[in-house]
Amino acid sequence: MFNVQDIRKQFPILHQEVNGKPLVYLDSAATSQKPNQVIDAVERYYKEINSNVHRGVHTLGTHATDAYEGAREKVREFIHASSTEEVIFTRGTTTALNMVASSYGRANLQEGDEVVITPMEHHSNIIPWQQAVKATGATLKYIPLQKDGTISLEDVENTITENTKIVSVMHVSNVLGTINPIKEIAAIAHRNGAVMVVDGAQSTPHMKIDVQDLDCDFFAFSAHKMCGPTGIGVLYGKKHHLENMKPFEFGGEMIDFVGLYDSTWKDLPWKFEGGTPIIAGAVGLGAAIDFLNEVGMDNIKAHEQHLANYAVQQMSKIDGVQVYGPDERAGVVTFNSDDVHPHDLATVLDTEGIAVRAGHHCAQPLMKWLEVSATARASFYLYNTEEDVDTFVAGLQKAKEFFGHVF
Repeated sequence: MFNVQDIRKQFPILHQEVNGKPLVYLDSAATSQKPNQVIDAVERYYKEINSNVHRGVHTLGTHATDAYEGAREKVREFIHASSTEEVIFTRGTTTALNMVASSYGRANLQEGDEVVITPMEHHSNIIPWQQAVKATGATLKYIPLQKDGTISLEDVENTITENTKIVSVMHVSNVLGTINPIKEIAAIAHRNGAVMVVDGAQSTPHMKIDVQDLDCDFFAFSAHKMCGPTGIGVLYGKKHHLENMKPFEFGGEMIDFVGLYDSTWKDLPWKFEGGTPIIAGAVGLGAAIDFLNEVGMDNIKAHEQHLANYAVQQMSKIDGVQVYGPDERAGVVTFNSDDVHPHDLATVLDTEGIAVRAGHHCAQPLMKWLEVSATARASFYLYNTEEDVDTFVAGLQKAKEFFGHVF
């Protein structure tokens, strides 16, 4: 059974005071906290088996390789990829999306082609495509948003054409909490001969992922948002795409043979993992996946959505607070308060020990669509409670009263 108090006990960072108040951490969309299980796994790697992988025949090297490749198998199972050859370890979602835009996009786009994305995308899923179309002469197009921050399949049908070669959409918005219909979008993309790329940074930590059911061609996510370490993530790609793509980086470990004037590459997945990989990070990601599986992804999704709905309900009782996004959302609540800048709001909340995000959230085009320069954001995860929400709402009320008195 899902017991949030038992879960909280496993996160040592949560049991502290910030500015003299118990910490209420509501910034998991930026990075999640880490349970003892993950911290211990990384520490154990460095204490007991620290060695490079794939190269040495000595015992430590063998143990390190087994741990690293064992983590890859855990990822494969977690996202339901058909083979570990389709699981590439990267530095994170940003690197993974850049790999697709550079290694696949630039090789397959030409003048007259189209890349289709949405205005809600994180900068990591906008800028690489901007650069790819500039380099190839292709065109960048946007699926329009509905008033509530969702996208309609009718608009998807109208935006994607026979000239569209790549569609790249985030699974869950890091600002609006919108859950996009990826499976349906992928079907439309494929009917028009395009490939489907998914930014899964905000979905993978919070719901079950089945890349085969979604039928996406590429799927990217980061470990640090799903209880794992920073500095490591994953690019899933259908095998035939990855086999036809050129390596993103060149150097040691990804080579088969090196001559004076030419070289050949290793098979998948290693041809995309040049240099010493993020071994401890992979071990930590594997431990994070074990932890999330133990809790249950359906339990996590239901708990977060309950907290988000509860937060919106309580925030609606405060005059002058505007919440952005659809009614049906992931565990993200982005908002503004009349006459209080989001940065000021976040600063006052911090004095109460409440950590929220303020700014444009790496989504400036979306801020322009919302007609604001910045917003504040509370994001929930498996370790948050209704009491966290109550403390946050009380802090929000206090901030409004403070600035109302000052001005």
